[in-house]
Amino acid sequence: MPRPGGCPMSELPVRCTMVSVVVLRAAAARVLLMERAGPYLPGAWSYVAGHLEAGETGWQCARRELAEETGLVPLTLYSADRCEQFYDAADNAIQLVPAFVAMVADAAAVVLNGEHRQFAWLEFDEAIARLPFGGQRELFAHVRREFVERTPSPWLRMPP
Repeated sequence: MPRPGGCPMSELPVRCTMVSVVVLRAAAARVLLMERAGPYLPGAWSYVAGHLEAGETGWQCARRELAEETGLVPLTLYSADRCEQFYDAADNAIQLVPAFVAMVADAAAVVLNGEHRQFAWLEFDEAIARLPFGGQRELFAHVRREFVERTPSPWLRMPP
């Protein structure tokens, strides 16, 4: 489609190929952060995220990635009712990333895979201060408001 002046327009593709998971201790209002160890964002503190596999729903991917990266199984899993978005320079695309919230038992043991070198259960203010991107900080503020300071809507609960 030509722009005014006759020059053709180009578009950035919008892709949704991954999900993210904010992990909360069910009763303690602590959130899990992990320090990245691999080649992607080494040393950055982040949370569970990963790519969809063929035939997988978003919530199934969230459960799988949670188990793979942390060894955790959620007591309950919710849609965060938010999508992260960012420009992916390597793919020259806008990534939309549906976010989920996993509630885990306070005594649940974290077992990291090779993507991360250490983890910490943090209060929200400390976790937000460690996150490198504004969109991540906004997501965590939303999760605190909608999943810690109030009871989450039952309509956001994912299948067991």
